Formats: sequence, structure tokens, C-alpha cells
Amino acid sequence: MTDLLKIFLQSMLVDNVVFAQYLAICPFIGMTSETDKATGMGLATTFVIVLATAVTWPLYKLVMVPLGLGFLQTLMFILVIASLVQLVEFYLKKSAPALYSSMGIFLSLITTNCAVLGITINCIGKGYNYGESLVYALGSASGFLIAMVVMSGVRSKLKIADVPASFKGTPILYVAAGLLSLAFLGFKGLIK
Repeated sequence: MTDLLKIFLQSMLVDNVVFAQYLAICPFIGMTSETDKATGMGLATTFVIVLATAVTWPLYKLVMVPLGLGFLQTLMFILVIASLVQLVEFYLKKSAPALYSSMGIFLSLITTNCAVLGITINCIGKGYNYGESLVYALGSASGFLIAMVVMSGVRSKLKIADVPASFKGTPILYVAAGLLSLAFLGFKGLIK
């Protein structure tokens, strides 16, 4: 049990998908202007990451490897992820139309979110078993959600801050993201 907790905390905080691995920067910058949108995107991405891992791990280990098709890993994983994003899109369109319309093009971009593909490939590369892979995926996805919500909070403060003219707009976002990344380096000592 402690190993699973270690995997969860390490993937969420120490090896944060945004602040340590520098994946998913597009939605991190593009969808954090409002906390509701950032939370919605984080939850939708979390769902897709965990579900994608739940499908891709057995697909790879039980089908692709025995058939000698490991070289098709990236292609197969992208197909699975694209299918799952379509399911999420249909669900949000029916159950939360306001969130669906506010997410716009970014909802479809979950398909090309490198964090989703990166996490599913990391589960295979790290040699995790099925349970560990699901815990790793949930931890990484939770880290992505945390990054999204924290950045939306920072952006809400930046709207009222007195930012120098040369830093207004995108430059201050990247400065803030860099400082958040440095802050997350503090978690490196948490897990040995």
C-alpha cells in the first residue's frame, strides 16, 4: 500500500506532468483564464488519462506484445485516446452544455494533449503492473488538475496586478509558470 501511495504522490507532485515534465503546456496556458474552465478541462483530462491507461495497458501487454506489435504502441494509443475523447465530448455535450461550449476547441485538443499519451507510455516504460499504472495515471492526472487550478488562481491575481508593460499578456504567464515550476521543485525531497 505504501508503494502505491509513493507512486501517487510522486506522479502528482514530484514528477508533475506540467511543472516537471513540461507536458500539456497548451491547455495549461490556453484554458486557465477562468477557474471553472480550468477545473472542467482538468477533470475531463483526468477522466481520459485514467480511462486511457485502463485500456492501453492491457492492450499493450496482453495483445500487442504477444503478437509482436509493440512497435505500433504510439499509433494504437492515439487511436484509443481519440475514441475516449469522443466519448467525453458526447457526454459533456449532453450533460453539461455550458461547460462543453466554454471549452470549445480545447475539448477536442485533449486528443492531442501530449500528457495523455505521455502518461500512458510512461506506465509501460516504468514497468508498472496494472494497478500501479492506474495509480500512476490518477496521480499524474491529479497533478495536471492541480496545475490547472493553481494557474487559474494565479491568472485571476494577475488581472488585477500592476504588471510592467513589457510583461503584460503572455510573457507574465510564462514567468508565473516558471516560478510555479520552481516551487514544485521543492517536492523533490518528499519521496526518496
